[in-house]
Amino acid sequence: MIENLIQLLESEYGYPVYLQGSMSSDESYPNNFFTYWINESNDESHYDNGENAIVWDYDLNFYSNDPLKVHSMMLNIKKLLKQNDFIVSGGGYSVMSDEPTYTGRGLNVLYREQL
Repeated sequence: MIENLIQLLESEYGYPVYLQGSMSSDESYPNNFFTYWINESNDESHYDNGENAIVWDYDLNFYSNDPLKVHSMMLNIKKLLKQNDFIVSGGGYSVMSDEPTYTGRGLNVLYREQL
């Protein structure tokens, strides 16, 4: 399922998407980028001795060297995700950056995959 989220973000915004913590210490940050983390995935809708859906739980973060862009992107991202059947609650939260010139915001994102 993560492939769908990555493809949606890259095609809509053109910014790279990384697994949280996967950039090497000698790699320079792009001006704008996303990171994700899969918190968990749980079976749901059990019938006939099997699961019929999986609920995926992601943290999605957006980082930029432009602090105003970080805040304005949250509403755009939330709208895009909801239009594509993701469940997004709230307006996001601040996330730390390893680089002092970058700020970040995150969203908790759920997706119910029907099997």
